Amino acid sequence: MKSALMVWGGWDGHEPKQCVDVFAPILEAEGYAVEISDTLDVYLDEQKMRSLSLVVPVWTMGTITPQQEKGLLEAIKSGVGVAGWHGGMGDSFRNNTEYQFMVGGQWVAHPGGVIDYRVNIINHDDPITAGLSDFDMHSEQYYMHVDPGNEVLATTTFGGEHAPWIAGTVMPVVWKRMWGQGRVFYTSLGHVAKDFDVPEAREIVRRGMLWASR
Repeated sequence: MKSALMVWGGWDGHEPKQCVDVFAPILEAEGYAVEISDTLDVYLDEQKMRSLSLVVPVWTMGTITPQQEKGLLEAIKSGVGVAGWHGGMGDSFRNNTEYQFMVGGQWVAHPGGVIDYRVNIINHDDPITAGLSDFDMHSEQYYMHVDPGNEVLATTTFGGEHAPWIAGTVMPVVWKRMWGQGRVFYTSLGHVAKDFDVPEAREIVRRGMLWASR
């Protein structure tokens, strides 16, 4: 049986536990044994970490010790998949550049706060986005510093109403990449749990988790 570890915590505003409660049953329905942890110390168990199929980090901001970070990154490098969304993966551990290198990006702004924006699917052949059409979100439109090595599957374009100097900027919203032997999936969707009431947002995360999984 495939095994997934979901680790939640950090800033409560992103509803980490509620988001875990959305996706844990989805993984279980796909045949995964799902373990849920609210401590980063779980990353210290090297044997456990390397036995996993997938890690789903849901931890905004906060701090991680060098030993905890190493446990996570080495497991991914060995072939364990990692998949996550929004600040739970893309705004974690702001002082840890090696972690950010693994993710492939880091949140820096969400001009205007919660706004209406459009997500554009730019790869219609990848299994994560195949068959999906462009869709609208009412949420935070993440402006991120991103790795040019990412394989980008969906984007959004900033209008400039809230930050005129970024008008027309096309920003990745969904990407995948490798970290050693491990597959990495990320989407900036999912500010709070109800964002995943949007069928496309929920389906992208479901598919992304399955793709990343060993």
